[in-house]
Amino acid sequence: MMIIGYSRVSTSGQDHALQIDALEKAGCQRIFVETASGSKAERIELAKALDFIRPGDVLVVHSLSRLARSLRQLIEITDDLQKRGITLRTLVENIDTSTEMGRLWTHFSGMMQMFEVEQLRLRTRLALKAAADRGRHGGRPRSLDPTKLKIARALMAESGLSMAEIAAQVGVAPSTLYRNIPGGRSAVD
Repeated sequence: MMIIGYSRVSTSGQDHALQIDALEKAGCQRIFVETASGSKAERIELAKALDFIRPGDVLVVHSLSRLARSLRQLIEITDDLQKRGITLRTLVENIDTSTEMGRLWTHFSGMMQMFEVEQLRLRTRLALKAAADRGRHGGRPRSLDPTKLKIARALMAESGLSMAEIAAQVGVAPSTLYRNIPGGRSAVD
């Protein structure tokens, strides 16, 4: 029997240290480490871990949320592991699928996590709508507002300035001008 660990964080700005420390403490002899969104269908290191693991082995993850981001994905993975005679253990939820109760708790915990994700999405949508109703819109302010765009068009039509010089005059990058004025000077003439 071999104990295999899988650690996943969503972005490169996040750190694996907490998960790896916990997996090592749990006795993992090999740990597969991945930086990828859980919503991505293709997670290379997870696929490697699932390919590497053998019947009788144990796959350990810090929490179910590190393994799957949807209930369907969780069920597919846990069913595959069970059919292959592989146990799944989670450290946060303290789940062990070698028992019937552990398998039941896996699905229950997965449903609760998915519910939590849906609630977060709902709260975010409602907060954005409430902000929009108050006249606030999210996102970064446009660097090329309508006034600057009008000035840029006038400079393109009437001056001998280069696109880079015009961009500097209105305070944007040349690529911003090209993106907002497809065709460049020929579109203005």
